[in-house]
Amino acid sequence: MLRTAFKTAAIRNVVAKRSISSTPAALSDKLFVHRDTSDNNANVKFEFNAENLKRAEEIMAKYPPQYKKGAIMPLLDLGQRQLGWTSLPVMNTVAKMVEVPPMRVYEVATFYTMYNREPVGKYFLQLCTTTPCQLCGSTEILKTIEKDLGIKVGETTKDGKFTLVEVECAGACVNAPVLAVNDDYYEDLTSETTIKVLQSLKAGKPIKAGPQSGRLTCEPKGGLTSLTSEPTGPGFMIRPDL
Repeated sequence: MLRTAFKTAAIRNVVAKRSISSTPAALSDKLFVHRDTSDNNANVKFEFNAENLKRAEEIMAKYPPQYKKGAIMPLLDLGQRQLGWTSLPVMNTVAKMVEVPPMRVYEVATFYTMYNREPVGKYFLQLCTTTPCQLCGSTEILKTIEKDLGIKVGETTKDGKFTLVEVECAGACVNAPVLAVNDDYYEDLTSETTIKVLQSLKAGKPIKAGPQSGRLTCEPKGGLTSLTSEPTGPGFMIRPDL
């Protein structure tokens, strides 16, 4: 009886433990495992053009010879700007330049989401959907972009012009909601201004980046509430004998 009771308790304990680890793993839309394709394999050649090679040499000159690997990130960024994305050949070229095993470069490229390891469109749309932007309407902005371009998050338009992704905090919460288009931020967006931005990109004539609400930068929408008078001059509230 006692042995049976202990055995039953042990089985229940195992079942309880197994139920904890049965939660399905969360999936990611990022590529962390390389798979050779016709345009992304070790046999494809990549070289910096003359202009970027000069820039690469300037970047590497900032680091002592024994710390060349410190240039990995800016060199990857330079390669991505030339090719449009960070392919395996780009990573291998950078590895040779800084004289490290290719794996050291792969580790960097797979850690930072700024490196696109798959081709993206001419206009890379990164919509912030973190809490401040979400509270200011980023969900509606996302629906507007998807409807206007006919794509979902993670997809590229058939003409190769637009790729849409969601990102975590663009660091411009005071101008939420924010959409990054390549290196430019379009801020204070509404559905209407978002469509204007997209139409200008389709026409190849991007409108001015920054706040789309009429604000100059990130000043209060309702006007200044402080620093409204003329600033005081030198010596204000300083003792006259000093």
